[in-house]
Amino acid sequence: MHQPVLYKEIIHALGPRRGGLYVDGTLGAGGHASGILEASHPDGKLLGLDVDPQALALAQARLAPFGKRAILMQASYRTLTDQLDRLGWPAVDGILLDLGLSSMQIDTPERGFSFLVDAPLDMRFDPRNPTTAADLVNELPERELADLIFRYGEERNARQVARAILRARPLTSTRQLAEVVARSTSGGASGIHPATRTFQALRIAVNQELEALEYVLPQALQALAPATHQHPGGRLAVIAFHSLEDRLVKQFFRREARDCLCPPRQPICTCGHKASLHELTRQPIRPQEEEIRQNPRSRSARLRVVERLKLE
Repeated sequence: MHQPVLYKEIIHALGPRRGGLYVDGTLGAGGHASGILEASHPDGKLLGLDVDPQALALAQARLAPFGKRAILMQASYRTLTDQLDRLGWPAVDGILLDLGLSSMQIDTPERGFSFLVDAPLDMRFDPRNPTTAADLVNELPERELADLIFRYGEERNARQVARAILRARPLTSTRQLAEVVARSTSGGASGIHPATRTFQALRIAVNQELEALEYVLPQALQALAPATHQHPGGRLAVIAFHSLEDRLVKQFFRREARDCLCPPRQPICTCGHKASLHELTRQPIRPQEEEIRQNPRSRSARLRVVERLKLE
């Protein structure tokens, strides 16, 4: 069965223990969740969230041996606080967010995440989402489309890509879009396909990935159990796959690890902010060479981990 990215590192970072409560906010096929449940034997529990029904079906089969210790919901991690309230979990010992796109989703052509096989321009994690990539490609004004491609894809040629898309409308398939983008620009950075950044941008926009991440990080922090004399604080582990995600995570962690957020030249603190977490990874953990050889898609993974401090 497929091994999830940074599996050993995640189990080590979260340190699951018996009786602990854990959340996998991006359940996928349940690989990380299975490891957390095994490590928290015999009575640790895990809440697994995912908006993708295909992923949930795989996870349910994989986690069935754990019985009621695994609680799975088709829901976004944006609803973390509500989900924990429903379960009556006031605090948890560990939370995992494995961001971005899974290999399973890439390798399902009809989902439209890849241009290697021709497929409808969909790109939705959640099929209940009313907006598809085709909607954005065919309906956005040129300026908004260019801004989207530049912001989420970090594509330097965003304006000429958007202009080419407008001239070629309507576009209904992944291969059509990839060919239009490839003709409109000189090539991708470091040998990547010219359409890679545009596809990333559309996927992020369709699923509102950065907005969801910004929304969940404060919820996750509040959900972590504070440190006590008996136990260390709850831990939050986030795996990011591109700079936009990683930057958001790093900035949030750095801010919440500081006692004061006032401007550096201000002589007296007036913000009253107190550090609520400790960064366990000032620099992100990256996959080892062996993992990259076995799974080349893991090469861009970046893991950051924080621990909740004691309440004052």
